Formats: sequence, C-alpha cells, structure tokens
Amino acid sequence: MSTDTPRPPNPRSKQTRKAVIIVVGAMVAIALVIALWPKSGQSPGGRRFGGRGGDAVVPVLTATAAAANVPIHVNAIGTTKAFKTAIITPQVSGMITHINFKEGEDVEKGALLAEIDRRTYQAAHNQALAKKVQDEALLANSRLDLERYTRLSESNAATKQQADTQRALVQQYEAQIQSDQAAIDNTKATLDYTWVTAPIAGRTGIRQIDEGNVVQGGSSTALVVITQMKPISVQFSVPQQQIGDIRAEMKQAETALKVDALAGDGKTLLDSGTLTVIDNQIDTTTGTLSLKAEFPNSDLKLWPGQFVNIRLLVTTLKDVVTVPSAAVQRGPNGPFVYVVNREKSNPDAIPHARPQSGPVNVVEVRPVSLRIQNDTISVVEKGLALGDIVVTSGFSSLAAGTKVSLPKDAGEPQEDKAAPGKEGSPPHGDTPRDGARRRPANGPPP
Repeated sequence: MSTDTPRPPNPRSKQTRKAVIIVVGAMVAIALVIALWPKSGQSPGGRRFGGRGGDAVVPVLTATAAAANVPIHVNAIGTTKAFKTAIITPQVSGMITHINFKEGEDVEKGALLAEIDRRTYQAAHNQALAKKVQDEALLANSRLDLERYTRLSESNAATKQQADTQRALVQQYEAQIQSDQAAIDNTKATLDYTWVTAPIAGRTGIRQIDEGNVVQGGSSTALVVITQMKPISVQFSVPQQQIGDIRAEMKQAETALKVDALAGDGKTLLDSGTLTVIDNQIDTTTGTLSLKAEFPNSDLKLWPGQFVNIRLLVTTLKDVVTVPSAAVQRGPNGPFVYVVNREKSNPDAIPHARPQSGPVNVVEVRPVSLRIQNDTISVVEKGLALGDIVVTSGFSSLAAGTKVSLPKDAGEPQEDKAAPGKEGSPPHGDTPRDGARRRPANGPPP
C-alpha cells in the first residue's frame, strides 16, 4: 500500500502568477486611458480649441503698423566742463588785508575779491609822479633857453652851435618826460594789482588763503578758483563712422543740432543745448572724434566734472512705417514679423458644432527690411504697409497659417449676444461638447 506525499509549492509558479496579474492590470489601465482620452480637437475638459476641426486658436497681442516721425539720435557719454575757469593768483607780494567774497557765491566780472597791503606800492607810484613833475620843470626851462639862443643866433649875438645844443637838451627832457610817464603807468598797474578782482563772472570755490597771510607775486598758490556756470559746456566723443552724417546735417540744418543732457538713468532730462564745436582731428587710439555742446544751464543741473548721457539729434525721419520692436523676430533669413490676415467666415467642420460667428484670423510670416531699431520702436523700410496688424506677444505657438484670437481693441469680431435675460454666448474657441447642453451660469449641470 503506497501513500502519496504532498509536493511542496513551486515558488516559480507564484512569481508567474504575479507577473500575469501585473500585465493584465497594466493593459486594463491603458485601455481605460485610451477610452477616456478626449478625441482630436478637444481639450481634456471636452472643449475644442478652434472653430475648424482640431486646429488650436492661439491668443496673441497685436499692434498696428502706423506712420510716425522718428528722430535719429547719436548717444554718447560726456563730461561737463566749465565754460570758463579762472585761477585767481596774486600778482604782487604782500599781506592779505581783506577778503571780500564768500565761498560758493556768484560774483560779477570786476568784483573785488581781496586786498593786498598797498602802502609800499603807493609810495613808489607817488615817487614816479614827483619825478615827472621835476622833469617837466626842467623841460620848460630848457625851452625858454632855446628861444633865447635862437633869437641871439639870428642877430649873431650867439653862435648857432649854442642854439643847436640847447635844442638837443629840450629833446632830451621831452624823452625823459615820456620815461617818467611809463614809470607812472607801471607803478599804477602794480598798485592796482593789490586789488584782486574777478576776471570773469562765475561761482567762487573754496578759499585757499585767509586774511593776514603773506602772498608772493607769481606764486602757484591760488587765492580761489572761479568757474563760469551759465552757460556751461559738455564734451563727448562719437565714432568716426557717424561724423559724415553729423557734418552733412549741420550743413543742411538752418539751426544748430539739438543736444540733450540726460541723467544716469538715461531718461531724466537735465538740460537741452546745441552742438557748437567739432574737433579737427580723430583720435587714432579710439577711432572717435570729440564734440562740444553748449547748454544754458539756467537751473544749474549741470556741474563741472559731472558725467552725463548725451543724446544728439542728427535728423528726423518723416512719416515712416513703424511697429513696436517686440513685433520683430529674427530668423536665418533675417528679420520677420507675424502679420494677421483676415479670412472669410467658415462654419465649423465638426458635426453638431456651432458655426464660427466671425472671420478667422490667420498669421502670415512676412520678411521685413529695417532702417533703424531701438528698444521700443522699429522703422520698417520694406515688407509692411500702414494698417497691417502684427503680433507682439505669444510667438512660441505661432507658425505660418496658425489661427489666432485678437484682443477686442484690435478689431476682433465679437460673439453674438444671447436673447435678453440670458447670458451671452461663450467666447470664440470655447465650444461645448457635441450633443451636450450648456450649463446655466452659476447653476448646477443639466
């Protein structure tokens, strides 16, 4: 009699069953995803993107090509310089007896700034005056003697030689009088130098010498520095390639070219002036040419030594086609723009779908030729006409033939309104599923 011994469970069969269960579960999950996934042209919520089959309608921002007058500027960085600068140094030696100005105040031309002890210079001047009076007396006496010798020589009472000698003496005293006058003028000038006056009108700086200090004539130590603030100049450099346009415009323009001085932000206007000087030589190390502009500086917003941004108006383009610079894209073949074209109204091709109520907006890729471009505006020379609508935002989903929806202010056709008392129809591109009823606003689903 035999007894059947139970076999131990096979671990391989358990692993096989687990694998089969996993594979079956994965297949069921995939089938459910395929069954529940929306059909072509529908979003996961069941709404179609576009009015034509499954094509998506991309919302974009647009602008219209318009005519404008565009100024052409040359930008540079300039250094403000005082129109005139006077370093006031003493011309005679002596002690400073009076200081007649305040630091940082405006002074007029000829204003008395300081006084130097003038007593020794006054004495020298008086001495020169006295010497002239003495020589004038000798000249008068010699002229009388000349008259006597002239009469005596005519009557042979005196020799002709005596008359000639006396005439030479008179001429000698006349020359001496001229020398005395020169000495008087010299001492008078030296005496005037003891009054230190302002040679120009301007603003005084920080005083370097006080009362009681002894100064030396011709010393390099300045009493004060005066700078002329009104008007003031700014010196700047431009690339040599732009000199031709600037010179040509200077010849044609009836007035001097306008120059604006801007603050460090490049926007705040400090003052407006005119171009006055173009240097006569290009700097070979930098390839630039120095220019100088003059500003009235009535509000004292410009200060000597200040760095400012310069904007030189070269010319103004009249009635050119312009678009925002954001609309211009770059490709392998150069710049281009997306132009919005309007097609005729076309009903939705999907059964049971509501027809599209307005025209279809389709973008076109159009190459353009630019004349100038800056951060905000681009001047289109070729490729666009006035009134063309160009895309300025939303380029990532665009290609030639893509349908787009425009803002209302760009001329997008608006949907028809529902009957009075009901909500308006949904916006373009928000069509409900086929065969489904619309849910009332703020209400439960049907």
